[in-house]
Amino acid sequence: MSIVKLNNRGVKNATAFGSAVTSLGSMVFIKKLTASSSATLSFVDGASGVVLDNTYKEYVFTFNNMHPATNTVDFQFNMSADTGSNYNVTKTTTFFRATHREDDSLAELGYRTGNDLAQSTANQVLNDRLGNGNDESLSGYLHLFNPSSTTFVKHFIATTNEYQDNDRSSESFIAGYGNTTSAIDAIQFSFSSGNIDAGDICLYGIA
Repeated sequence: MSIVKLNNRGVKNATAFGSAVTSLGSMVFIKKLTASSSATLSFVDGASGVVLDNTYKEYVFTFNNMHPATNTVDFQFNMSADTGSNYNVTKTTTFFRATHREDDSLAELGYRTGNDLAQSTANQVLNDRLGNGNDESLSGYLHLFNPSSTTFVKHFIATTNEYQDNDRSSESFIAGYGNTTSAIDAIQFSFSSGNIDAGDICLYGIA
């Protein structure tokens, strides 16, 4: 896939720029975790080939067909500042979603006050009521900025799409920050109830 550059004289395909394209950055694969009736999936810096330090200023986690063992659950994450001993970083966040039912009886866009956090150490949810039917799952990504900074809070942006338990496509938009100047060196994913039956999460650094 080529990169397109916009300027006041029109559009240019970045492949025409030759080696200069490398300066625009690239995703560097770091680690893939595959769930199999797993309670959690955790990425801990320095463990099992995971890099989550000042090697990169941006990290991206991708979620591929996360399938829960339990019906009507939320996919969620938390951050750690002590290499995974505790996942309890204080967070302030936002959450809104767009949803559309299969039978076209409902289509809506709205803020979800029950899914945001205000200076809370709780897990941040990344969806709303995922179903556990055989064909139901969630996919999306989480973008984490400069987790090793010891000066600034830790911003993140996430987007997910799920097959909701009541036959809806539901796209959720989540953003916020971990309100700490300590380095974040571990991230843990789980469901609000029950195991992660299947699915995989990949970690990339942005070079």
